[in-house]
Amino acid sequence: MIMGCGGLAAGLLLLLAGGLYFLQRFYDGEIKRVSGALPTAGGRPSPSGRGENWLLIGSDRRADIPSMGARADTIMLVHLSGRGDRVSLISIPRDAWVPVPGHGLTKINAAFAHGGPSLLIRTVEQLTRVRVDHYAALDFGGFVKMTDALGGVDVTVTKTTHDPMHDRTWQAGRHHLNGAEALDFVRQRWNLPAGDLDRIKRQQAFLHALASRALDTRNPIRIDRFVRAATRSVTVDDSVTSGTLRGLAHRLLKTSLVEYLTAPVAQMAERDRQSVVLLDEDGVGKLFTAVREDRVGDYVSRNGVANTVDAVR
Repeated sequence: MIMGCGGLAAGLLLLLAGGLYFLQRFYDGEIKRVSGALPTAGGRPSPSGRGENWLLIGSDRRADIPSMGARADTIMLVHLSGRGDRVSLISIPRDAWVPVPGHGLTKINAAFAHGGPSLLIRTVEQLTRVRVDHYAALDFGGFVKMTDALGGVDVTVTKTTHDPMHDRTWQAGRHHLNGAEALDFVRQRWNLPAGDLDRIKRQQAFLHALASRALDTRNPIRIDRFVRAATRSVTVDDSVTSGTLRGLAHRLLKTSLVEYLTAPVAQMAERDRQSVVLLDEDGVGKLFTAVREDRVGDYVSRNGVANTVDAVR
């Protein structure tokens, strides 16, 4: 989902998990903080006290495009369990047709365009009834630079497919991707059987590959380049301190399980002459109840819905 590129927000999680373990005062000074990202109005879900929730987005923002009006093309709710034993990355399709406060039913990524991170957080909290503790976003340029800083990543494609939008054919097999190639990889939705839903799986596969590459890197120069690229491209809410990030990185590095899910979908449809994704209300309710109660593992065991990321279409 970022310009179809979901790898942007995905890469941010990696940044917090790996690169920020090495955070120093210099790196912290490079991170942009935005005031007012977390809503202050009433009506927000109460904190559950069970784990921690981050809203990660990737936007198609450029230097010449103000953040208001940019699209949040990757939207992930990341739940860190209170026990510290698992991290659950839950992608919400960018075209999900949902109520946006003050704007009626529309695509969820329009919330960011209409009201920035605060409105998007209100929309996600209304949809999920999960309290968002922190917000973080990564832009297009950072995605490419982070990938190149690590010398690229490896992904596996299960079936040869052509992307007419970017005029690229992905042969079945293993691919080593630089930043520009990785961007095309996570952008593709044409000629994928499930369209945006398959693109989400590509995004998650890329995140998995990027995380593995970063955590295996022992070259201090590459680590430094990676962290610099990430910190210069990330924006967080103003309650996030360097201590918050170091503590989060420490927790993530100790986590024994990272799982990838997609918010349950009922069907593809058309609304107002545009293609949209209709969510499965009952399934969404059950999933995010599990998040609130810090029982995502039980939910996955019962429903068998975790996405496979080792190889994708």
